[in-house]
Amino acid sequence: MKRKSEQKASFDKLGGTPVLKELMTKAELHRQAEEQVLSALPGSLAEGTRFVSCQEGELVLSAGNAGKASQIRFRQHEIMEKVRENELFKFVWKLKVKVVPPRFQDAPRFVKAPLSKENARLLKEEAGHTKDKKLREVLEKLASHVRD
Repeated sequence: MKRKSEQKASFDKLGGTPVLKELMTKAELHRQAEEQVLSALPGSLAEGTRFVSCQEGELVLSAGNAGKASQIRFRQHEIMEKVRENELFKFVWKLKVKVVPPRFQDAPRFVKAPLSKENARLLKEEAGHTKDKKLREVLEKLASHVRD
């Protein structure tokens, strides 16, 4: 394995080479192709759908869920007809749709709602009716966490 200084030097060499320019050109071409394909899709299906590739007449799209993928497959002839109007996709004869669910997202943090004065009053009242000493102390402590 290369040392960090050697790795850094090799990455620095990429900066001005045609390799990076070629990658940027391919990325831009892919972005333009995706834009054109998504414009051919009906509005409700375009959201959450991505262009994957188009090789040897096979157009590959990815959908966020199975329902949307089924709708795209159902309307594939209509979609391919619109896509073929573009010079890049003139020879598309097959449409393939893959289901690619969105990446995992962290669930929003649960925020405890502060205790209202009414609920605090009810807890104190319940504590007054409770015969168990420990339960009474716990209920009174809970009631003390009232919102200001």
